[in-house]
Amino acid sequence: MKVTWSLRDGSKKTADVASGTNMMEAAVANSITGVVGECGGNLSCATCHVVVDPEWASKTGEVGDFEDAMLDATEAERANTSRLSCQIIADDTLDGLKLIVPI
Repeated sequence: MKVTWSLRDGSKKTADVASGTNMMEAAVANSITGVVGECGGNLSCATCHVVVDPEWASKTGEVGDFEDAMLDATEAERANTSRLSCQIIADDTLDGLKLIVPI
């Protein structure tokens, strides 16, 4: 599946992502500036914060309670469609997913 990240400098990067891969791992593997993933996807940091394009928000799943609390600690201001990218798992329904990297 393809994922496109919109970066803060206005550029975009599109990459193929294997099903089952979380978006934090995909971002790090594709050198996406602004997605660090310090905790390795263990929901103990907020360094993989992304904003899901509104047209895709309903397809990425619900924000869990712990993720919701972690989103309050992001470096960039939280948006209505903010997610921790480690909690978005690639599958065929997300082909074409668009993510915005806010930092």
